[in-house]
Amino acid sequence: MANESMGLLGRKIGMTQLFDDSGEVLPVTVLQTGPCTVLRVKTEGSRDGYNAIQIGFAPKKASRANKPDLGQFKAAGIEGAMSHVAELRVDADTAAKMEAGQILTAADVFDTGTKVDVTGRSKGAGFAGVMKRYNMAGFIRTHGTHEFFRHGGSIGTRLTPGFVFKGKKMPGHMGSERVTIQNLRVAQVDPERNLVFVRGGVPGPVGALVTVRKAVKSKG
Repeated sequence: MANESMGLLGRKIGMTQLFDDSGEVLPVTVLQTGPCTVLRVKTEGSRDGYNAIQIGFAPKKASRANKPDLGQFKAAGIEGAMSHVAELRVDADTAAKMEAGQILTAADVFDTGTKVDVTGRSKGAGFAGVMKRYNMAGFIRTHGTHEFFRHGGSIGTRLTPGFVFKGKKMPGHMGSERVTIQNLRVAQVDPERNLVFVRGGVPGPVGALVTVRKAVKSKG
């Protein structure tokens, strides 16, 4: 089933802290969500066959975009180009309210106290062994063990099944994966600067691109 919650593209600014009415410290991540420009609206009744909007974030020079992208931006009435473009599935009522060239801000989508899902790319950690990558315990450190302290151990047998199972936990590239943190509470919204303060941490380094959407599994 498609994710049909409204959202915006944004950038991770960093972490800080806020104080609630009772004086409790709230660790929050600051996200600059928008302004985003609607580039295209897709509906079930059109040839697309589903409801979605394409949005652009962070303007850039037209000379840095190719001709197909420039044509899409021009059709939406945008002078120049956008650095990031994404498509979000939405419901029919939301799609009916959107039109190409419309500007979406943080205050248009998010409210204080609501829950959101934040998707980003986690920090890359390069090549890592199984102990760091999967928190394995390692081999025994006693007399007789030689050069196998941090190895992963046996990965299969020769005869049956005769191959290594797909998904086996082995050394490899760690991090730099698409990660979604669900049900983060919005602590505050700054409409003037398009900032959304969410409780807790979100994936990615400072400056990373993130997608912030209304939570799809929230119960309040």
